[in-house]
Amino acid sequence: MYPQTHVYFAETVLGKQGDIVTLGSILPDMLVGKDFSHYEAHSKGVEIYNFAGKDDLILDLGKAVSTHGFEPKGLDYYGDEKYLDYEKGYCFEKARSFIVQTVEACDIPAEMGWWKAHNIIEMGVETIISSTDYYSERIKTALYNRCLINKVDEILQELWGKNSLNFARRVEKFAGFVEIERATAESLAKKYYIQMQYRHHVEIDVKKVAKLINVAAEKVILDLNEFFNTTSGMVKNNIKALL
Repeated sequence: MYPQTHVYFAETVLGKQGDIVTLGSILPDMLVGKDFSHYEAHSKGVEIYNFAGKDDLILDLGKAVSTHGFEPKGLDYYGDEKYLDYEKGYCFEKARSFIVQTVEACDIPAEMGWWKAHNIIEMGVETIISSTDYYSERIKTALYNRCLINKVDEILQELWGKNSLNFARRVEKFAGFVEIERATAESLAKKYYIQMQYRHHVEIDVKKVAKLINVAAEKVILDLNEFFNTTSGMVKNNIKALL
């Protein structure tokens, strides 16, 4: 899922707001890179939590991170990997009818179609979530909280001994790749253009992708709340069992 959706979900699961919850909820996506694979970055919540001792800040960071990824099973697990009796996650299941159009709009090989179509669904979800509250403002507040960024940088360096992690630089780069303003289909498609250029060296048709994002939002609107209600309960139990 996309960042504003992760903030919404973490707040729902944890029953609290704040810069540390916001930052923790999106931290796995900022860790992906040369230091950690996508799976590794999405499996760090318990490790951070166990490192906390009696430090409430790190405890909340670990809990928020744990709402996001694959281990423990968080939002991305149920969105990408497996949800109920679906073959894969919720977003992949919803993306089936978008594959051909996504391949054409993004100028990508057919074998990439299902993965990128699930991104279209995620962006549709992001437009819905972004319109319901001030998640954009909460993300900007957290990403511009230099004291907190430096504190988290110190925590992660002490935990993993990676002086090259440069968390502050990762935060800055992340803010340039994703939509931190109020998310619309058009603004997300423009950011997706940047992401696809950087990762795959392709140029997507922004107008066609924006139209697909709007259709994706319509596709999920009827059962999205059910998905969040079901998964938030499961994630609460997953975190409680492991932390």
